[in-house]
Amino acid sequence: MLANVFRFGQRLNIRRSTPGTVRTFGSQWPSNGGGSGGGSYQRFNSAQGKRNNRPPVWQNRTFWYATGAGGVGGTIYYQAHIEESPTGRRRFINVSRETEAHMGKQSYRQVLAQYRHQIVPRGTPVDAYVQKVARRVIGATGMEADWEVHVIESPECNAFVLPGGKIFVFSGILPITESEDGLATVLAHEIAHQYARHTAEQISRQLLATVALVVASLFIDPSVLDLGRITGNLLLALPNSRDCESEADQLGLTFMAAACYDPRQAIGFWERMRAEEKVAPPQFLSTHPSSASRIDNIRKWLPDAIDKRNTTSCPDPLLTDSFFSRFGISG
Repeated sequence: MLANVFRFGQRLNIRRSTPGTVRTFGSQWPSNGGGSGGGSYQRFNSAQGKRNNRPPVWQNRTFWYATGAGGVGGTIYYQAHIEESPTGRRRFINVSRETEAHMGKQSYRQVLAQYRHQIVPRGTPVDAYVQKVARRVIGATGMEADWEVHVIESPECNAFVLPGGKIFVFSGILPITESEDGLATVLAHEIAHQYARHTAEQISRQLLATVALVVASLFIDPSVLDLGRITGNLLLALPNSRDCESEADQLGLTFMAAACYDPRQAIGFWERMRAEEKVAPPQFLSTHPSSASRIDNIRKWLPDAIDKRNTTSCPDPLLTDSFFSRFGISG
């Protein structure tokens, strides 16, 4: 690629002007004889020759010194920002909590503006119900944040959290939750994302990937980089996103148990979600684990979650089973 820039082979477009004179690139030199007797031709001047004889950048020793120093410095920087997630998973995070909170505030304003006509008003029965379950789960985590929980009137079966503790629940998912326990499964999962700082982790990973692509562009053809970007997304980005989602499932199960909700109801919720999925993409192409994978994982984590609930002096789980039916939303 770069060799094409520095190689010779441009057509010189030489044309003869007057006798004894040769033009090349618009410059003119008189012949030694000054008349019609035998002129001399100079193909390049010395500056042009030096410029076209310059070796490719990777053949420069200084380039490799700088690359080596950058590699050592980058490795030290990377290792200095490795930390353990709440479940013991090692990860790279170089986004401060302050930066994360600032980005969360900006996103919060944008989401409120986007759904301003669909936000369920405060004090309505459905909003009060969601607020109640959210407060109970948040209280069990012991997290301090400026929490805000909103319900968006939409048939979409979804919920998400923004940095800083801003949770949005789409009303379309509420019939699938069926009960407080089902809703606690959803809210505890989103709260776990905030607890584990998954947004900061994903931003850090994207910054790292960008730097890697910039460095690679010095050595590799751009068309190859496009393929590498796709491959890297399949091999690194998507699995890491699924790791975050699975970690949120595991932490969420513990949080809802600590809030005295029945963690066994999480299996029923994900079974209903699986039935709701008309066409689900293959797991390796998705940022989320499949519902079937989630159910299998929850079954493995369930004994610990039940133990957590049993040590919290919780009431009978049946007391919360049919709370949501009073609103006439579930069938």
